This record gives sequence, C-alpha cells and structure tokens, in this order.
Amino acid sequence: MEAKLIWLFAFVGLYWAYCLFWGIKGAITSKTSADYFVAGRSIGIWVFVLAATATSFSGWTFVGHPGKILTDGLPYAFASFYALTIPFTGVLFLKRQWVVGRAFNHITPGEMYSNYYGGNTIRLLTVLVAFLFSVPYLGVQLRASGDLFNVLTDGLIGIEVGMFALSAVVMIYVASGGLRSVAYVDCAQCVLLAVGIVILGGIVITYSGGWSGFTEGIANYVRADVASGQKLTPDGHSHVVAMPGAIQMVSSGAKAQGGIWTGMMCLTYMFALMGIQSSPAFSMWCFANKTSKPFRWQQVVASSIVIGIILFTFTIFQGLGGNVLVAMGVFESVTDKTLVPKLINLLSDAAPWLVGLLAVCALAAMQSTGAAYMSTFSGMVTRDLYRHYIAPDASDSTQKLCGRIFVIVVAVAALFVAAQFTGAIVMLGGLAVAYGFQMYPALLGVCYFKWLTRKGVVWGLVAGLVAVTLTDRTVTLLPVIFGAFLPEHLRAIGEWYWGAFPLTIHSAGWGIFANLIVAILVSKFGEDNPEENASRKKHHTFIQAISGLNEDQKKWVTPAWILTIFWFLVGFGPFATIGNTLFSSPNDPTTWAPLGLPSLWVWQLLMLLFGIFVMWMLAFKVGLSQPVSPENVEAASKAHYPDLVAD
Repeated sequence: MEAKLIWLFAFVGLYWAYCLFWGIKGAITSKTSADYFVAGRSIGIWVFVLAATATSFSGWTFVGHPGKILTDGLPYAFASFYALTIPFTGVLFLKRQWVVGRAFNHITPGEMYSNYYGGNTIRLLTVLVAFLFSVPYLGVQLRASGDLFNVLTDGLIGIEVGMFALSAVVMIYVASGGLRSVAYVDCAQCVLLAVGIVILGGIVITYSGGWSGFTEGIANYVRADVASGQKLTPDGHSHVVAMPGAIQMVSSGAKAQGGIWTGMMCLTYMFALMGIQSSPAFSMWCFANKTSKPFRWQQVVASSIVIGIILFTFTIFQGLGGNVLVAMGVFESVTDKTLVPKLINLLSDAAPWLVGLLAVCALAAMQSTGAAYMSTFSGMVTRDLYRHYIAPDASDSTQKLCGRIFVIVVAVAALFVAAQFTGAIVMLGGLAVAYGFQMYPALLGVCYFKWLTRKGVVWGLVAGLVAVTLTDRTVTLLPVIFGAFLPEHLRAIGEWYWGAFPLTIHSAGWGIFANLIVAILVSKFGEDNPEENASRKKHHTFIQAISGLNEDQKKWVTPAWILTIFWFLVGFGPFATIGNTLFSSPNDPTTWAPLGLPSLWVWQLLMLLFGIFVMWMLAFKVGLSQPVSPENVEAASKAHYPDLVAD
C-alpha cells in the first residue's frame, strides 16, 4: 500500500504542476477580456480537436459509463452512441456559429442570441441554462473525484476532503488563465482519458482469464440471470444482453420490466447527450477558434471513430467484466461508483506505478469538463449580466476579475450539489445535459430557420426547461403537484403517467417535445415585429452567402438525412430491438458468434460503423462542417453589414 500511495501522490503532483503551469502562462498572456474568456479567438486546429473531445466525454465516460453497463447491461451500452450524437450537434451548428461569432465579435452565446432575436430575455435565459447545465454537470465530476480517491487511498482521504482538495487546483488554474489555460490542459486530459479507458479494459480481460474466460464469464452471468427469472425482459430475455422493448407504459423507468433502457429511452437519452455541444458553454468553445477547420476532424475522427470504438469495446469490457470478476471472486462486490476505482486497485501490488498513472487518467477525465464549464459560465455572467446591466464601460481588467470571482462561485455551487448527491452520476449528469439540449430551437433559428421568432424561441425554451424539470428522476414533482387535486380513483391513473421518465422517455425528450411545440406555434401564429423579421432575413442571407451548400452538396442532402433518421430510429432507437435476436439467441450463449459476442453487441458494433459513415457524409460529403476562411467571413460581413463595429 505504501508504494501505491507514493506513486499515486507523485503522479497527481506532476499532473497538478502541469495544470498550474498553464494557469500561470494563461494569466500572463490574457491581456484583454477576449483573451481571457475565448482565448483571443486563437485556438489552433489540434488544440480544439483534443480539448473539445476532452470536454465532451469527461469523468462521466471514464467512471460512470462502465459503471452503468455493470448494473444495466448491454441495453445501457447503447448510450455509447453519444460518441457520435454529441458531435452530431456540432456538425449542425458549430461552423455557422463560428461564422456569426467571427463576424460580430461575440464572446458569449447570450450576445449572439440577443443580437439575432433582439431583446434581453433570451440573454438571461441563456445564462440560466448555462447555470442549470454547469452546476450539476460539474458537481458530478467533483463528486466522482472524491469517490475515486477515497477508494484508491483505502479510505485515507475522505470523499468530501478529496473532493474539495482536487477541486482547488482546478479553480486556481481556470481562474488564473481562463479558457486558454483550459484548452491546453485539456489536450493532455484527452490523451489521458483515452489511454486510461483502454488500459482498464485490458486489465479486465487479463484478470478474466483472457478473451475466452471473459466471454464464458458473460455467458455464465446471462445463464444465471435467466435462471433467476427476476429481471427478464417482456420477451423473456436476459436483461443483460437484450433491450426490454421499444417503449413501456410505466410511469417510471425504475419500474420497467427488464430495465429502463427501452428503445425510446435510449433514443431520448441520446437527445440529452446532444445537449453537450448545444449548451451555451460549447458556443464559447466555438467562438474561441482561429478557424473552422478543426470542427469536422473533431466530429468524425477524434470523437466518432476513436472515442466511438473505445466506448463500444473497452468500456463494455469493464462493465460486463466487472460482473465476471465478482463471479470469479476477484471482487467481493462492486457498484457502479466503485467499479473503476477497484479495477485500478487491482494493480496495487503488481504495478503500483500504474495505479498512480490510472488515477491521474481518471482525475484528468473528471476535471476536463469541469474546468471548461467553470470558465465559460464565468464569462457569461461577466459579459451578459455584470457588463451588460451593471457596468457597460467595465475595463478588461475589471471583467477578468469578475470572471475569476465567478469561477469560484460556480465551483462552490457545484461542490454543494456534489456533497448532497449520492446517486448514479450519469443520471444527475443526464439532467444537466437535458437542460443544455433545450437550446436546440434557439440554435436552429440562428443557423437555419428565419421563421422562428424571438417570442417563439423564448416561450419554447421556458416550456422545455419546465418539462425537463418535471419529468426527470432527480426532481419528480408532478405527482406531488397534481396528486393533491385528483380524486382517489384517478390518482392511480396519474401515477401511471407521471413520474421520472414517463413511458420510459428521458426528460430531454419530453422537454424538446414541449419546447418545439410551443416555439413553432408561437412563431407561426404569434405577432411578429416587422423590423425583427427583416433583421432575421438579412442575417440568414449573410449566413447563406458564406455557409450555403453548392449544387453538388445539395444533391446529397436528402439521402444523408434519410440515412440519419434511419440510424437514429433503428441503430439505437425504438427499432433497435431487432438487434436482440438478429444474430443469435440472447438466452443461449452457445449460439453467440462470432467471438462469443451476444447479438445485441454485434448489432451495436455494426451500427457504430454505419453511424461513422453517416457522420462522415454529413460533415464532409454534404459539407455541413466544410471550413470557411476568416477572410471570407470578413469580406461577407463588410458587404452585408458595412456599418458593423467591433465590440
């Protein structure tokens, strides 16, 4: 144990030194508020590719994802498609946001939305969404870091103590150097995240007795699950290797037969994860880029291919293998939160240095997202609240000071959430990204649809936030609110419909449904200001002049969207249930082939390849992420907005 602790603290110390180095360097080079909040719009290609990937996948992926596969089996592993659906949002919006930000010198998304839609309500709602997104999402990372070091030090460091100590360094380097420091630290964190997941997957295979031992262990676990008859799907299949239907008519996913992860739950959970790159924080990442060249490489290569392959192999090795190791007696017991720390601890005697390295990999994964959301949220509060309402003439030094203060404020708020929350981190994180996903209609208006009005988007966003809040697991209020007003004989009906994830549909799905319905109806039938309408038309003429598709690209639009919809519905949505039995019988491991893989896992791998093709088609062939030169943006902005003055 002593050797393990020495290596653990040595690697953590080196990692912290690296973080603080970039914090100091960022503080020295950040002369203006734009330098501090969006890195002076100078982030290079590979810095963004690595930093954006690290921000997208974080400790949620490193610790929480294999933990949920451990408890919920392969149906939850459909969540691994977020390696593709997260950047799918980027394919739709990042290039066009970058063009708008570059032309109008926006620093925050609140400035972009307010400039396009008019009025300040959308600005305030954007800050609110950023808060609702950042605090719980950051909180789950901080909580996970405390849990991790509590297990790795065999209880020597308490959860709360570790949580606060590990968070302090993040606050220091983020507050010091702003987004530039975050970006360069994230580059290392991205590599550490990927390497750590691969090594941990290899550890599971090794301790399972090789590939044959691993697959036989899964087969035995499925046989035991079928023999118990307790968690079978409605079709009588093991819940470990079969999706429990397209949808289930229950009020709460926790009561669903065979598990919560029906086709509709998986599909709408992907909607939630798409909220990462539609969140206000990612708009600021977009504005910070020197060019739009890195977007498609991050979306297709770094995220879809590299992370996608890792998630559908090595995290599944960890999750399913955790149960195999329990059956073999390697672990006495394991939970979703202790799986990864216990896997790391297996090497305490054989390779204590590797324990230290893997601990830093996990810590880097957790802090990569947290640092980004600390920085971007502080920028939004400073620019959209303090500078806009209180001190319009605030100097750059004053704005940087305000930003540093709010880095600490958001971190403290996240620590409070982390201290209170003890459930599965992916579920609290799911609430956060569901809020972020509600920015979709606002982004659709800015980037594509000029008929979406300010009132429509504002009221749609409000409706979406309310719907998410009332249908999520962590804040289920609807039965309480309505139960008191219902006659007793109707209350049971209400409980059937209302609750967390009604009808096994994630809160992000309910939220976007309410959001779009309200936004479309108000935009179509509400009164529109002629001046605002003319301004939106001019904006979209400008967007089309720079980002519009050529004739060859337009020919591929319809086929690309047909394939996309097919992929969403059949690859991981309600029709993905065909993967349960397409290649073999889920309850009969003797039919599993090739390589001893159950049918559903084979289906997931095939749909991964299909999804990579779809992402390539959208980003490269259709050209949604085709680069635009800064010179073209400048020329077009001068032509369409000759009186435009930089902020």
